[in-house]
Amino acid sequence: MTIATEQGAAARPLLSLRAINMTFGGVKALRDVDFQVMPGEVHCLAGENGCGKSTLIKVITGVYRPAPGAEIEFDGETIAQMSPAKAQALGIQVIWQDLALFPEMTVAENIAFQTLTGAKPRLVRYERIREIAEKALARLGVTLDVDRPLKDYAIAQRQIVAIARALVGEARIVFMDEPTASLTQSETDYLLDIVRTLSSSGVAVVFVSHRLAEVLEISSRITVLRDGKLVGVYPVEGMTQSKVTELMTGRTFDQAIRARAFEDAPVVLSVEGLSRDGEFSDINLELRRGETLGITGLLGSGRTELALTLFGMRKPDRGVIRLDGREVAFSSNRQAIAAGIAYLSEDRLALGLNQPQSIADNLVMASLDRILRGGLIAPDKKSSLVSRWIADLGVKIGMAEDPISTLSGGNQQRVAIAKWLATDPRVLILDAPTVGVDVGARAGIFEIVARLADQGLAIILISDEVPEVYFNADRVLKMEKGHIRASFDPRLTTLSEMEAAVYA
Repeated sequence: MTIATEQGAAARPLLSLRAINMTFGGVKALRDVDFQVMPGEVHCLAGENGCGKSTLIKVITGVYRPAPGAEIEFDGETIAQMSPAKAQALGIQVIWQDLALFPEMTVAENIAFQTLTGAKPRLVRYERIREIAEKALARLGVTLDVDRPLKDYAIAQRQIVAIARALVGEARIVFMDEPTASLTQSETDYLLDIVRTLSSSGVAVVFVSHRLAEVLEISSRITVLRDGKLVGVYPVEGMTQSKVTELMTGRTFDQAIRARAFEDAPVVLSVEGLSRDGEFSDINLELRRGETLGITGLLGSGRTELALTLFGMRKPDRGVIRLDGREVAFSSNRQAIAAGIAYLSEDRLALGLNQPQSIADNLVMASLDRILRGGLIAPDKKSSLVSRWIADLGVKIGMAEDPISTLSGGNQQRVAIAKWLATDPRVLILDAPTVGVDVGARAGIFEIVARLADQGLAIILISDEVPEVYFNADRVLKMEKGHIRASFDPRLTTLSEMEAAVYA
């Protein structure tokens, strides 16, 4: 283990944990982990999914009680027994990835929510609620209409509302779980400025993110966990993304451009003048057999709307879609699936998978017609299909009948991909396939993508993270405000040039 710090020897940690051990059903989730956060610092907690990050946060917030021998101190005070109520009273706040907000309530009601709850019924004073909300937003230098329903605001503003709510609770340390996973680059930059504002006001921030570039930009120190163990604590100065990745996974990854020429391959999918009013206009593209076509651009550029139209979920107002040179017009996604088009949604949790159902049921969901016998599901056919794709995509599972929610994000995504491959598609549309997936699992997913392309599958890879399409696509299209504005060949341009064009 390596411990390195920029803090002076006289500085006292705001939060200090020593000898933290947690075991679930014989599995050691945390093993002798030490963790410290200094007052006002921005600290990154890094590691692959399943490394123990969430478990550690739940120990800190009193949700889990560690094994005997653990020591927890906050601002010099030894905490004999942490509880959620005690953690809140100390000023420990957590903003989870799902934000835990109420879309139908107003911004003010969301921010002041904790002041509205209590053991005794009280009269609600809306003037006081507005005052609390506006004061919290002012601390962040943000102005929002606090009387508007939260659902009227984009995810970036909702993140700010969640932060403001934490400040109402007199936060002294805020844990932020994947706060930028659904944000554009400009929204991410704005949120990072908010984090800097928090830090300068003395509030410590613990940043949990798979986007290593922003981790290195915003943090002063990084604590790395791997398989429940502390790898080390490192200053950000001199650290690189590849070094952090190696520390997190224990492996090195070769980021090489995979782009190849496909001018002579047969065209599988072509689009001419495709338009949907208010979403995208005059889209022209070709996708060839074995080619991976990248589409990037900021959120709101029309990428997902285009994908949903190709998949039959939305009807275009104008234009033509052709498969193998034959014009098609889908009125439903069932027709698109039957024609050989598959679509992996960017929202794995809400749209891609059914979390309470089993791994097996999720995998066969889109290909039930292939496992029927006499109009009923044939258990042997189902088992054979599930076993084939679990093995082919290297999904790590216990039993196929376990709930899909028991799997890590990376393994859930592999099941979601397998679900569509089981339909035997000719075109696979991957919409942000690595959202919420750690760096090691990302590499595995892109290895699958490359293998599928080598086997002749035509792939559309959509991502707002330019490096993903730069390193994994053969061609890259930039969408902006519903139009294709540029086309790139990764072999003929640099990553920085592409990023500058996309984020301009």
